[in-house]
Amino acid sequence: MAYTIGLDIGSTYTKGLILDSDHNIVGRAMKATGARLQEAADAVVGMTLEAAGVDKNDIDYCITTGYGRHMFDERDLQVTDLTATARGCSFLFPDTHTILDIGGQTMKASKIDELKKVQTFRLNDKCASGTGMFLEKTVRYMGYETEDIGNLLDTANEAVPISGVCTVFAESEVINHLSNGVPPEDIMFGASKSLTKRSVQLLKRVKPETEVTVVGGILRWSAMAKAIAEELKLDVNVAEDDLPQFTAALGCAILGHIRLNKIKADGPGNPGSKDKSEQRDAA
Repeated sequence: MAYTIGLDIGSTYTKGLILDSDHNIVGRAMKATGARLQEAADAVVGMTLEAAGVDKNDIDYCITTGYGRHMFDERDLQVTDLTATARGCSFLFPDTHTILDIGGQTMKASKIDELKKVQTFRLNDKCASGTGMFLEKTVRYMGYETEDIGNLLDTANEAVPISGVCTVFAESEVINHLSNGVPPEDIMFGASKSLTKRSVQLLKRVKPETEVTVVGGILRWSAMAKAIAEELKLDVNVAEDDLPQFTAALGCAILGHIRLNKIKADGPGNPGSKDKSEQRDAA
């Protein structure tokens, strides 16, 4: 049995996922990235190996992606997060043509072709309050933890408007609402509505085609997927459990098996075994 590991070293969280040669997910793990990206990656590799019940020497190929994809010395290859996410989404939902990826500090909309290649994409504005971190900051301002977001959204009565384009202005609106006695759950609902509208605006810039798959950590709150579908007026695909947060890592692991098969087909001395100095982002 051959095993590959995909590592998504994001600016907020680092995710690891191990896939066997039958494309079964045998283990996955995640932790906050922090300032030391290499240490975070090392820790997640150990956690993922433990979850999978395999040894480090059992891993045949490692591909990294994300903000810190160049920071893990033991990688065999790195790819862009657009490439990794396209592969992961296509594995989970084979008819995916449009992807919305709402990360901790970035948001991306992309369209892919039948070969799972990215054809066009758009990124959010640098200062836009349209990322998962905005929701986490909002809930902390109100004295709650990230784990409380789902309950706050489920118990809200109405969304108060939060229109700030920049997170600084949006945060000021949150503080103002609090001082005026607005219930925290309604502020949270307003923040989620603001994020939803910005994400759909970005998605429309790539002229979405069905099927649409949405990924990212915020999808662990079911209210977010529902709000995006309602705003977009289309059904959207959302993977079960925590897989929306592991989609890029999954894509890396899939690409690892594709790479292994190519190496096996080409035989010894083939270009699949790259020297670290020759590595660059692969499509």
